[in-house]
Parts: sequence; C-alpha cells; structure tokens
Amino acid sequence: MPSLLPLVLAATMSAAAWAQPRHGAPADGDDIGRIDQISTVLFIGGAGIFLMVALVMALAMHGPERVRRALANPALIVAAGVAFPVLALTALLLWVLGPGPLAARSSGTAAVRIEVTGELWWWRVRYLDRSGTLLFETANDVRLPAGQTVEFLLRSDNVIHSFWIPELAGKLDMMPGRVNRLRVMAGAPGVFRGQCAEYCGAQHAQMRFDVQVLAPAQFDEWLRQQRQPARLAGPELRHGEQLFQQACAQCHAVRGTPATGTMGPDLTHLGSRPSLAAGVLPNNVGALAGWIAGGQHIKPGNAMPAFDQWPGEDLRAVARYLESLK
Repeated sequence: MPSLLPLVLAATMSAAAWAQPRHGAPADGDDIGRIDQISTVLFIGGAGIFLMVALVMALAMHGPERVRRALANPALIVAAGVAFPVLALTALLLWVLGPGPLAARSSGTAAVRIEVTGELWWWRVRYLDRSGTLLFETANDVRLPAGQTVEFLLRSDNVIHSFWIPELAGKLDMMPGRVNRLRVMAGAPGVFRGQCAEYCGAQHAQMRFDVQVLAPAQFDEWLRQQRQPARLAGPELRHGEQLFQQACAQCHAVRGTPATGTMGPDLTHLGSRPSLAAGVLPNNVGALAGWIAGGQHIKPGNAMPAFDQWPGEDLRAVARYLESLK
C-alpha cells in the first residue's frame, strides 16, 4: 500500500545504518587474550622461520661457492629439513594446547548459566538458575556480569550455527541434537556484538546479537527487572495491545498477558533491548512499525509474515505498545 512505503523505506534505511559494525569497549576477556597471545606467537614464529628459509634459499642459489657446498651437506639438510621443523612445530603445538584460562574455569559452578538456541535467524536466550530452572527468556540480547564466570549452553534445533563474541571468546558450533558448553569471563563492563559464524541460510549475515557486560550490581538489578511480567498497558496503549493480542499472540509471548506463543521471540521486555530483528534495526517506534509492516522486505525469508495490510495508525499503535514493554 502506498501509505506504508515511507515506513518500509525508513526502516530499510535504518537497517543499512545499523548494520555497520559497532565498536564497543576494547577486547576484554580471558579467552580472547589467550587467543591474541597464541596468534602473536604463531605469527612471529612463522615469520621468523619463513625469513630463515628465504635466507637459506638465497644463499643456496646465489651465495659464495663455499657456502653453497656447506648447505649441500646431507647432515645439514637432515637437521634443517627434518629435525628443526619437527622440534619447532612440536614445541609450538604443545604450547598452544597447554592449559589456558578456560581450563582453569572448567571445573566448579558458573555464576550465571545461559542457554542459547540458534533459530532461523535469531537467538533464543534463556537465563537459568543453578538447578537449570528457567528464570526468564529473551531474544538477541545477552547481558553478562563483569569478572564472573558465565556458562553458555549452546544448542540448535534446525541447522548448524556458530556462537561467536569476537571480543570476548572464541567461536563454538551449535549442533542439532547436542548441547555444547562455552565458559566466558569478561574482565570489565562494555558493549560488544556477537555474530553467527557458520553459514546457516539466506539471512546468516543478519543473525547478530547484542552483548552488554555490566557491573555485578547492575547485572543483578537487570535480572530482577527481567523476571518481572510486562507492565500493564495504560489507556493510551490499549488499542495497540488489543491488536497485538489478536494478531501476534499465537507466535509471541508477553509474560503477564494472554500472549503465550513460543514460535517467535519472547517480547516481555522488548522495549529495553538495543536492537530488533537480530541486530538488523535500532529499537525505536519507527523501526518497530517498519519491521511489522515490511519484515519480509527488510529480512527476506524470516518466519514473521508482513502486516502490510494494516493502516499506519494501527501500525503505530502496536509499535508504541511494544516500545513500552521495558
């Protein structure tokens, strides 16, 4: 419908801006520090060996005759071509496979347990207590306490995904039919971006998630707020709530209301999340309305149908209701 075109175009333009990489705090995790150390040592070691080989080749081809005869000695060939590579590569391998920060945290109970399921194409995030009981569910929004060990339980019910927070830890695949475990400790508060690192279909590149590392006291307060049901809609939001219950409650849940759908993301506190549609759009009323009306234009093939038959007034009413869920 012509009246919806500005909304869709605005949301699409916002998506283009939001899709640019965001730079949060500097990399600050035990595991990413170890990965950086390994990368540096292997690069320096490889560069040194390469330069040595290049020098020997240059001398063997263009050096003085006395040097070339010495390099042709069978004992030197065996030492430099067999013994040295075996010793050097074995030493590097043992060092790389040695115990790191993750090994030190592999035993004991993690302070926080988070179950993350890779969907098509978004992230279902469920916070669990120490016994494994569900505390609450969110989507595409991960919050961690600084300085505490967090255990991720990674699963998929469809295809292979790969969970990756580049600035905090290495990537780990999410395999259908099994649960993989990843332990992470962030050193200081910051804002980061996570990404699916395994091709999983048409919208793989637009399957991102937000990561916020909070001070422990802030994290505990966030947990308390997230466990609360959605706030009641005031009179000015009642029309949007009614439309949502009629059209969206079959797929989405809003705790404290009749909406109990499980096919799509839990929207109980949608208004407090930094982004929409797995990192594709910023979270504001205009982007919400554009996503509801033109989600198939913005992220083709996702499971949510486009409500482009709704008039602009209804779209804005639902968007304002969802934006109020904080």
